[in-house]
Amino acid sequence: MEAFSDGVIAILITIMVLQLRQPHGSSFAQLRTSFPSLLAYVLSFVNIAIYWNNHHHLLKAIPMVTGAMLWANLNLLFWLSLFPFTTAWMSENGFAATTVAVYGLVLALAALAYFILQVIIVRADGPDSRLGRVLGRDLKGKLSFASFVVSVPLALVWRWASIAVIIAVSVSWLIPDRRVEFYIRSIARDHDTDR
Repeated sequence: MEAFSDGVIAILITIMVLQLRQPHGSSFAQLRTSFPSLLAYVLSFVNIAIYWNNHHHLLKAIPMVTGAMLWANLNLLFWLSLFPFTTAWMSENGFAATTVAVYGLVLALAALAYFILQVIIVRADGPDSRLGRVLGRDLKGKLSFASFVVSVPLALVWRWASIAVIIAVSVSWLIPDRRVEFYIRSIARDHDTDR
């Protein structure tokens, strides 16, 4: 599951970089015409990188993969696979309100899919498991989802405020979820003391 997901995410990033619009000339003034494309790419690259980081840690914490986890993971990858489309559409149209709203919607649905994946993983191990206790109520994840949901109608009223919400959520996740990272370290320490 991890190797397949890594491959899909690598392909998504490659597709996005190939969609970057190149300026028609060599001056800085002409480079400015590529700014929307570059900004959309950076925003999407950071969001995909955040998912990859947290996804990587989450999958390291599970002892066994179930069928439900595979389907939940495919659900997440589906929403992530729409990033190149929404990124290109948003950049080609200069961050038009509708395109920003759709981008926010895809971000919200990806966040929801990640949350569902976490729930299915915890259920497989039991809500009282160490991983379940580590993840807790996941307030940061729920707040991120809610913020992305808010960004959708906000884009139709004030698109740059919507982009600011999206950027703020992204910045809050630049450091991967430490709770899962500490959990993985504790498993490694427990494994080492058992030897």
